Amino acid sequence: MEPGVRASRVLVRRLLDPEFVEVGASGRRWTYDEMPAALPGMEGAAEDGPRYEPSEMAGAVLAPGLVHLTYTTVIDGRRARRSSLWRRHAEDDTWRMYYHQATPVPPQVG
Repeated sequence: MEPGVRASRVLVRRLLDPEFVEVGASGRRWTYDEMPAALPGMEGAAEDGPRYEPSEMAGAVLAPGLVHLTYTTVIDGRRARRSSLWRRHAEDDTWRMYYHQATPVPPQVG
């Protein structure tokens, strides 16, 4: 969620699993190749622009090397509930996002 990471294709690729898929808040489906190319131009990537404010983070281990993370974000007054799966890569002991989904939360929903 940090602007410096979102703006860097190299850093984004380090955080994404090669089989990464996202269903964004817009409903668009993103892949491993598409996301690093698009993120630098998206909201949240500019140091002087709006930033994501995360809250309500919770994680659950689903299996060895697989974690489900849920949280809520607000950016520029818009709220979304988010869910991601993170896989551990044993060869370099890193965690990478395998799947992500964002669901917009209408203003009237608590």
